[in-house]
Amino acid sequence: MTIDRDGVAEQLEPFRRELTAFCYRMLGSAFEAEDAVQETLVRAWSKFDGFEGRSALRTWLYRIATNVCLDMAPAPQRRARPMDLFSPGSASMPNLAQLDEGVWVGPIPDERVLSGDPAEVAVGRETIRLAFISALQKLPARQRAVLILREVLAWSAAETAELLDSSVASVNSALQRARATLADNGGLADTDTFKPLDETQQALLARYVRAFEALDIDGLKRLLHEDAVLNMPPYQMWVRGVVELGEWWLGAGCGCRGSRMVPVQANGTPAFAQYRPAEDGKGWTPWGITLLEITDGRISTMTNHMDTERLFPLWGLPMRLTADSVEI
Repeated sequence: MTIDRDGVAEQLEPFRRELTAFCYRMLGSAFEAEDAVQETLVRAWSKFDGFEGRSALRTWLYRIATNVCLDMAPAPQRRARPMDLFSPGSASMPNLAQLDEGVWVGPIPDERVLSGDPAEVAVGRETIRLAFISALQKLPARQRAVLILREVLAWSAAETAELLDSSVASVNSALQRARATLADNGGLADTDTFKPLDETQQALLARYVRAFEALDIDGLKRLLHEDAVLNMPPYQMWVRGVVELGEWWLGAGCGCRGSRMVPVQANGTPAFAQYRPAEDGKGWTPWGITLLEITDGRISTMTNHMDTERLFPLWGLPMRLTADSVEI
């Protein structure tokens, strides 16, 4: 029987977004997730004549995607955030050593991983937060897969065992070990759920943008937790506390004055594309994708991902802003 390859591709394509979300949780990188999904769809396309509907198409695709991710992520510790690897640094004497991009958990646009009705999107936001993705990376790859399948995607132990060619007892044991590892590493920070239509959160973010663009340090401090954190992959340095942050913005971070912050959707949290004043004086050029975490109504973590050459195109962002493209 001749397989209609174009028809197969049409059947597979609707699964791209949820597979991207799964692979991103497994790998901690939007770019690796994209590669893994592409490999998954290519394998499924090439082997479709042997599928024969013995299981649901979705289950079959997740089996392929899981195997692809397990091949790509064999190490016990995958990607991380600076806070996972180093002690906090001094704002007055910053260590600006850079590590390879492959070390860091990276951001991802919401539109690539979130879909469904508003309730599904709200749940999805919680499971693509940087803190959650970073915590997942501490798990061995198979435990990571089990935890995602069982607790994020709500698969049964039997379904998970079948997908992983394992037993229900092994799956339950792996899930217990995964939970214990996360608990031993401090669990997950109890941050506020991001609600894009929440007027209080939007007012906080508007004050943050105004203060940051003007580099109003006192204004910024009023919006932060006392132990707020700033980290900037690929730099291994990170700083903690409003005093250190004030020193940072007075010193090495002073070049942020006059920036423009463009709202973007990333990792289910408040996020902005930061453009700093261009060195040639003509508008603003990319500086980073900044993700914020809010706890008890104040900003607790600021993560600025600075791989602008790859990240800005991922969001379809321009590589220069001009006075005509922003409100001054």
